[in-house]
Amino acid sequence: MTANEDQEMELEALRSIYEGDDCFKELSPVSFQFRIGDIDNSKSFLLEVSWPETYPESAPHISLDAFFNNKISLETKQYINLKLDEQVETNLGTAMMYTLFEWAKENQETLMENHQPVTSSVALVSNSDIMNNSTSVSKKKEKKEQLTKAQKRKLIGRTDNKGELPRGWNWVDVVKLSKTGGKEED
Repeated sequence: MTANEDQEMELEALRSIYEGDDCFKELSPVSFQFRIGDIDNSKSFLLEVSWPETYPESAPHISLDAFFNNKISLETKQYINLKLDEQVETNLGTAMMYTLFEWAKENQETLMENHQPVTSSVALVSNSDIMNNSTSVSKKKEKKEQLTKAQKRKLIGRTDNKGELPRGWNWVDVVKLSKTGGKEED
């Protein structure tokens, strides 16, 4: 069998196995997302997997760069990647997506045991940074915009007691519209 035939067979198998499962999402015929854990669980994470042309003879590309994973520390992402890479090496040459996803589900607690949710602002880190073990990721705190007293008074004058603009503040006057546009009557 060629790599393309293997991919098509595995794709059909994945579609039938995960049909109706909200944890699995097919982004394209060679790219998938799989959520490990429940959405509201702080120890859940999202795997993005894409197949190279020579898959399954060569390893799939596994990424943890999804926004869903923004609360996971760099060290935890590196650990998860390391353990998944070990599984990929074990299964190289065979259809491995189901095996990888199920292994990650079964080992979620182990993979996330040292996970401490990151609550401060996080610098986005790509897989290449993870592979290079760059530990000099700077975390910058976002500054709030400072308003002058006059700006604050003006803003308060336009808002209600909840700080919201009143309904219709940006509506266009219909009378003005009828004078400026449309057909002219004789």
